[in-house]
Amino acid sequence: MKRALIIRHVPHEGVAGYRQPIEAAGYGIDRVDVTDPAFGSLDLREPDLLVMMGAPMGVYEQERYPWIRCQMHRLALRLGADRPTLGVCFGAQMVAAALGGEVYPGPVREVGFHPIKVHDNGRTGPLSHLVDVPILHWHGDTFTLPEGVELLASSDLYAHQAFRRGPNLLALQFHAEMGEDERFHSWVEQWPEAVCESCGDVERLRAAHEEHGSRAVAAGRAMIGDWLTTLH
Repeated sequence: MKRALIIRHVPHEGVAGYRQPIEAAGYGIDRVDVTDPAFGSLDLREPDLLVMMGAPMGVYEQERYPWIRCQMHRLALRLGADRPTLGVCFGAQMVAAALGGEVYPGPVREVGFHPIKVHDNGRTGPLSHLVDVPILHWHGDTFTLPEGVELLASSDLYAHQAFRRGPNLLALQFHAEMGEDERFHSWVEQWPEAVCESCGDVERLRAAHEEHGSRAVAAGRAMIGDWLTTLH
């Protein structure tokens, strides 16, 4: 059986809705937390599929979180070998940095459910499922676009929402995996100030989650399912 490795940077940001299409594509799922003593010795080139999820820290906080530098080095080796890789939010920022991009704090936090603008080159691929679908955004950092990648989507606040490099690399700034996972409520409880700063108030965000969550996750699952069929 093919193996997918999920890197979880914090316990409340897991693979969530993406688990179903990954398993449906025939992958057995393994998970490792960056706090696991074994994490530093893993060869990230080995899994058939690598999925890196979100986190509240920044890629530039390597002095505070030494595992970031270690992970970046091993990720760069995997990307150099063109092994199938999916990065989500912080994971996407890690991919951008490993390819030579710069990750930095953005001008505002982007939190809430709203559609992305899928560019024409993305409307014939996996991101076509997200057109006009409100999906969850929860980030304050952004990145410069690395050389050799193709920008697929933007939002009103951030130009770089998704990019790919060939069939084997997909980076997503947004959270189309979230909408039915109870960990969403942990996010709200831990960072209410981010909610208030970006989208008004906690109750409005909870109401948007109830209204849009299931549709967002269904679109996200379809996107990942399609992407997995294209891997080389």
